Amino acid sequence: MNTFEFNKFAGAFLAALLATTVIGFVGNFLVSPKKLDKPAYVVEGIAVKQDAAPVAAEAKIEPIAPLLAAANAEAGKAAAKPCAACHTFDKGGKNGVGPNLWNVVGGPKAHTQGFSYSAAMQAAAQKAGVDGTWGYEQLSHFLANPKGYLPGTKMAFAGVRKPEDRANLVAYLRTLADNPKPLP
Repeated sequence: MNTFEFNKFAGAFLAALLATTVIGFVGNFLVSPKKLDKPAYVVEGIAVKQDAAPVAAEAKIEPIAPLLAAANAEAGKAAAKPCAACHTFDKGGKNGVGPNLWNVVGGPKAHTQGFSYSAAMQAAAQKAGVDGTWGYEQLSHFLANPKGYLPGTKMAFAGVRKPEDRANLVAYLRTLADNPKPLP
């Protein structure tokens, strides 16, 4: 292959690249899509970023106590598999990105020593009574929408939407203790 043929191929390639770039810019200029105010189709389990202030979605979360009677801890263990990416569940286990969850049910918020909790979680742990502990309802609300329940938390998780799945997960977390907390 001589240099003249190489120049022809290189010129053709550059011309095609230039043509597709120009067509892309012209197409974007001619067609400007409108941004939707809300998604046209909501995918369950995916959090939607909202520019407005958070709406009080906490009122819509049904009580977990009646669901715990029929909850299945084994199903909760299966539901906890995605949690294992950040948390450990064994007694005396190491902290990961998130704290170890042994003995979390009924324990104080920010319960794991040596873990760097967010300021919001530390402030929640200082509250008196049930507001400072991980009771069944508190866990359910947190697992449904961590950032909505505790703004400022480091937990980057969209939440568990189905109440039955949350009840199973809480039932499994309840078993992670030497003396599990009695059911409500």
